[in-house]
Amino acid sequence: MQRSERNNDLSYTVLWSPLPPITWLIPFIGHVGIADSNGIASDFRGPYYVGDDGNMAFGKPTRALKMTDNHLNWDEKIHEANQIYGERMHNIFCDNCHSHVAYALNKMGCKDYNIRHWDMVRLCFLIFFRARFLSLRSILLQFGPFICIMIFFMIIK
Repeated sequence: MQRSERNNDLSYTVLWSPLPPITWLIPFIGHVGIADSNGIASDFRGPYYVGDDGNMAFGKPTRALKMTDNHLNWDEKIHEANQIYGERMHNIFCDNCHSHVAYALNKMGCKDYNIRHWDMVRLCFLIFFRARFLSLRSILLQFGPFICIMIFFMIIK
């Protein structure tokens, strides 16, 4: 395997992408999905709809958090989470894309990063502090608008 292929391997990862305009104002909030053993993304995109076609609702993932624990039933539990969340109403505050991924990780019994019970808040901050950026462009997409907004307000003050 070549170096570039190894760096872009998204299998067994939790994926993150910016959620405009929310990420522009609060850079640690974004959209998450989970990739199967082949690196194909699944994400809870809206009411009664989970995409499992490898794309994410708000564009390509910009960050990836590699999971190492319990790959035996990884794909099966993602599929189960997709089925459950495909029948749920989306609620941006309490039953959203983070909940979908947390549900899958809990069903897997995943204990990565010393977390035994996954929820939206733990997932949010773990991704913010531990997920790797997939490119330089990824860093700019997450922090660029926020920095521009802060500079704008500093100038007009």
